[in-house]
Amino acid sequence: MKGNSSLKCPFCQTTDTKVIDSRFNPTGEITRRRRECPSCSGRFTTYERIEELMPAIVKKDGRREGYNRDKILSGIVKSCQKRPVTQEQIEACVDGIEKQIRIMGIKELPSRTIGEMTMNTLHALDPVAYVRFAAVYREFTDVKEFFNELNENRPELKPTSGQTMELPLFD
Repeated sequence: MKGNSSLKCPFCQTTDTKVIDSRFNPTGEITRRRRECPSCSGRFTTYERIEELMPAIVKKDGRREGYNRDKILSGIVKSCQKRPVTQEQIEACVDGIEKQIRIMGIKELPSRTIGEMTMNTLHALDPVAYVRFAAVYREFTDVKEFFNELNENRPELKPTSGQTMELPLFD
């Protein structure tokens, strides 16, 4: 698809830019467009995705707010810092969570449901990122809560009867 559209050039702010190439991602859900500005010859890329109505998010205190993809993305990015997780994997996680939400087909969704979806996704992606997210999401207040979360999700660390969760200081 080649043609003109009224999308503002990020370089000179002209509102008439030209599409010079369009490509679809493998799932066909996102269209990548290379554009060129006839005024300054600047080139840039835009991405199009179908705008779907997502449910309102019901917060812990009962407030409702619009769905915000960036909040989920930000939480996952922070949890995955300095981990061997690519941006593509992170985007795929958010896409998967959004797909689950759309399948539900509901008008309102508790924020805790999104938090649980995110934790389940991170648990499968990277165990360290999962625990980081869980520590913030579940608002751990002490180390025991942190160890309890590890024990529930890492059975090899769970003490057998008679053992304590204390770790030796020296080998």
